[in-house]
Amino acid sequence: MANPVAALISVPFQLNYDENIGPDDDGSRWTLNIQPVIPFDLTEGLNLISRTILPVVSTDGIPTGAGSEFGLGDTVQSFFISPKRPTAGGWIWGAGPVFLLPTSTDDTLGLGEWGAGLTAVALKQQGPWTYGGLTNHIWDISGDTDVNQTFLQPFLSYTTPNAWTFTLNSESTYDWEAEQWSVPLNAVATKVTKVGDQLISVGGGVRYWADSTDAGPEGWGARLILTLLFPR
Repeated sequence: MANPVAALISVPFQLNYDENIGPDDDGSRWTLNIQPVIPFDLTEGLNLISRTILPVVSTDGIPTGAGSEFGLGDTVQSFFISPKRPTAGGWIWGAGPVFLLPTSTDDTLGLGEWGAGLTAVALKQQGPWTYGGLTNHIWDISGDTDVNQTFLQPFLSYTTPNAWTFTLNSESTYDWEAEQWSVPLNAVATKVTKVGDQLISVGGGVRYWADSTDAGPEGWGARLILTLLFPR
């Protein structure tokens, strides 16, 4: 669960709430990220990991003075080529292309641009601890909006013998066009359990915006997670 390129089919549903959005801090946003992770056997020694992030977004007061809006955001599709065995030093890694797909149903819910770039992840698991980071960089392919963004996700997690996992991470984005950071810090607890025959992970936590764009969220937010697990 703590390894984003594990040979495990998982379908996380991640619900985030953020507020104090806009120049007058009067907007709020719910975002449900649907994030299936599907591994494929590429060769005897390599996996191909497909990781999709499709946001379903509900906003209120964005932009300032607007009403409510509901629909899809833009999809981020990543592919990682990852060795099936860790390195001699115990590191697990993967790298490959990432694509931005203009699936947003309204201008307020996404950029609506095609984009592409590179992504990579590296992590190490020592006993109950997992630590590492995931990154990508996306440029626009064509369109009216310039996209030039770097995403950084350092993470640290601790898993107990009874399948509780406590995770700290940041999901930071630097916009090279606007020269601005978005830096949410997340603290989440999850538990692996079963509902009937279905293996799941459930949990939640809080997030705090350490930095944000001029019209981005501020202060505290919340996160709930439900993940369907399908061991191979």
